[in-house]
Amino acid sequence: MKLEGSCHCRAVRFSVDSNTPFPYQRCYCSICRKTNGGGGYAINIMGWADSLEVEGAEHVTVYRAVMENGVSALERRFCARCGSGLWVYHAKWPDLIHPFASAIDTPLPVPPEVVHIMTEFKASWVEPDKGSRHSHFDRYPDKSIEVWHEAMADKESG
Repeated sequence: MKLEGSCHCRAVRFSVDSNTPFPYQRCYCSICRKTNGGGGYAINIMGWADSLEVEGAEHVTVYRAVMENGVSALERRFCARCGSGLWVYHAKWPDLIHPFASAIDTPLPVPPEVVHIMTEFKASWVEPDKGSRHSHFDRYPDKSIEVWHEAMADKESG
């Protein structure tokens, strides 16, 4: 699926191919919620880095979070004009980028399940949704984005 996205001021527009378009994983870590959160979390989707096309690249800048053990290797790309978060990149996985669902303009499919991650770090005022369609993890989930999508496809066909 081709995803198209932009920042709020539209100075940056981008597209990326994704085989994992469900915005299903809500991250409550302090970095996500403070730099991109709405509702106390941020949602990333996975895309293929070699398919990324950017208009207004001169307005894209990088933030690397300062952590207790140094500076994060994860690069958060955002618009230098309006501050909108766009995508994250990690050199450990150079084939991938992870656009924020909030930056995607393409209508996204409704996820059959929601996975709440890094709940150990959620803000005190946030109560993650509960129920049969919700899974919760104090830190990282037990499945990667691709494995989760494959499992959902198997459920649908099964």
